[in-house]
Amino acid sequence: MHHLSDGGVSFVLGSDARGVPEVLHWGAALPPAAVEALASTQGTAALHSSLDEPRGPSVAPSQADGWSGLPAFQWHAGGVLPAAPTARTEQSGGAVAVVLSEPRTGGEVRLTYRLHPSGVLEASAEIENTGEAVLDVQALRLLVPVPDRAREVLDFTGAWSDERRPQRRAVADGTWVRSGRHGRTGHDAVTLTAVGTPGFRFRTGEVWAAHLAWSGDSEVVVDRQPLGAGPNGALVGAGELLAPGEVRLAPGERYASPSVLFVHSDAGLDGVARRVHALARTFPARPTGPRPVLLNSWEAVYFDHDLERLRPLVTAAAELGVERFVLDDGWFLHRRDDHAGLGDWEVDPAVWPQGLEPLSQLVRDAGMDFGLWFEPEMVNPDSDLARAHPEWILADEQGAQPMWRHQQVLNLGDPDCWSHVFERISAVVAAAQVAFIKWDHNRDLHEAVDRTTGRPGVHEQTAAFYRMVDALRQRHPGLEIESCASGGGRVDLGALAHTQRVWASDTIDPIERQRIQQGTELLVPLEVLGTHVGAAEAHTTGRVTSLPFRMATALFGHAGLEWDVAQRSDEEKAAIAAWIAVYKEQRDLLHSGDVVHGDDVPDGATLRGVVSRERDRALFQLAQLETGRRAADPRTPLPGLDPERAYRVRFRQDFGRAARRGIADPAWCRGLDDGGDVVLPGALLTGPGVPLPALQPAEALLIEVLAE
Repeated sequence: MHHLSDGGVSFVLGSDARGVPEVLHWGAALPPAAVEALASTQGTAALHSSLDEPRGPSVAPSQADGWSGLPAFQWHAGGVLPAAPTARTEQSGGAVAVVLSEPRTGGEVRLTYRLHPSGVLEASAEIENTGEAVLDVQALRLLVPVPDRAREVLDFTGAWSDERRPQRRAVADGTWVRSGRHGRTGHDAVTLTAVGTPGFRFRTGEVWAAHLAWSGDSEVVVDRQPLGAGPNGALVGAGELLAPGEVRLAPGERYASPSVLFVHSDAGLDGVARRVHALARTFPARPTGPRPVLLNSWEAVYFDHDLERLRPLVTAAAELGVERFVLDDGWFLHRRDDHAGLGDWEVDPAVWPQGLEPLSQLVRDAGMDFGLWFEPEMVNPDSDLARAHPEWILADEQGAQPMWRHQQVLNLGDPDCWSHVFERISAVVAAAQVAFIKWDHNRDLHEAVDRTTGRPGVHEQTAAFYRMVDALRQRHPGLEIESCASGGGRVDLGALAHTQRVWASDTIDPIERQRIQQGTELLVPLEVLGTHVGAAEAHTTGRVTSLPFRMATALFGHAGLEWDVAQRSDEEKAAIAAWIAVYKEQRDLLHSGDVVHGDDVPDGATLRGVVSRERDRALFQLAQLETGRRAADPRTPLPGLDPERAYRVRFRQDFGRAARRGIADPAWCRGLDDGGDVVLPGALLTGPGVPLPALQPAEALLIEVLAE
């Protein structure tokens, strides 16, 4: 047997009577005696009309194991199917590898399981063609068992400006597959697939979760069969969704699957987030240093670009404390609206006769760094590039993909196309001293076919995106890149392994953002989750909300503005400056602590917070999204605090007071509204909790907690 143990998690591999490796346990850490006894207790009863000798699914579940669900691996060589493989295992440090050699077609698969100090189990697979015929690979899925007590599934769906909408269902018999065929992660992305004990919540319940760290087509599986999965309840896992013919391996060639991250928690969804964030904070691409307050120009000026139009915006931003100024869409050739110019990554001399250098210099002289918008994977048919190189459009030669935002997709899998786009972007970055790229991706990839070969192109396109991001950062040290895909269409840990920020959604309506950010922050650490303050009337919904509520919502992330702050009143500017000051004061906590969520909250409200790893400091946000239906709100626990400590509690209303729907706050906190504080036991705050002020809808209260 092989036992990996770290971060309070155990992963145990054994083998059945045939010598085929199988997962004996993935979950809470086990002592050595329990690990030793796993194999002897693995067998199940032999039933009528079933296998004479019951088997559990192997590490590569298939019908050879008596498994009637979705197989882990699928390939063939000219219609010849693989035979039963031989297996060997290797363990080194925190990883164990299983090598499955198949003699009939010559496919050899290497499965690698690595248990990180965070307790996250990372699994990946690589297949090599060791035979003489071409292998057509249809699927390499990573599947692991979960116990029978895992009876409920939570995942996410959504649409543009409505990402990360949670949905739940019972685990039922059959193969349940969520497929993503967008050519990118998608607005309806699964994000996390969490299978847990019935009724699991943020703070309670045992959860087994899976995430595919990949930005292309995908599938996620929860599979329970009536004949069972050995002593387990079901299998959960994921893999890249491959189109027919997308991966064809000649002798000696290899294909490596994306990694699947498996996360166990005995402390609900917050426990999952804590483990995932700890892993993401070890990525080499993770940004270092304080995350700068930024201003993005999109909702401030849209396509209305020129130096004199932007000069007062730059000046006002710097005076308020902004640290990064980002010029959005509209600076390049022919780009007066979204109908033309994509692909022509040259500064438009009609708008910028001296190039972008004067604006960049103005920004840098004001003490900010300069950012710029690109959409490198896309092209407008009305562009010099499309007219010169129609063969670079990723679509069948008979036509093009259906139009979407007046644009088509460039085939970055073509080396010449990749080099052209890379060099054009690199030249602009160097000339304008760009420190930050907002990398957009505004359409799905439909009929993504290489015109030269006729082969599917999503896999190569995704890999080319990763390569270009890495190459730009290598050529321009210190450059940061944001993954934006018409908002939240490319939010995954595959993208975050290469980029320094994700844009959660194109809506910055704070009511919508409260839910969207709640779902996103289960996967994404706050320091790389973009959150902006916009105008009172939201661009996407038309909803009008108060400035303090918009700012409180945007505080919990990598904060910024998307608003013409030069046109604001003195009162509004003072509030924005105060908000920026609070963000700068709190960002070391927000961007290093544990994200927590309240399960027991007032009617129509949400409660989120960040607690330092030492549990000596915390910042909570009570957000009232709709009118409460109770005359008196119950006690609300502030999760994650140390019950053995005492804490000083105060309300932070530096940038505006949250409006109440009552005439007085609960007696214990009435002095806090005027800047006072009170000391309370941690056992009270995080246990029974305290009654909190009754807020009007679309209001938020910040609660700071400091250990005595």
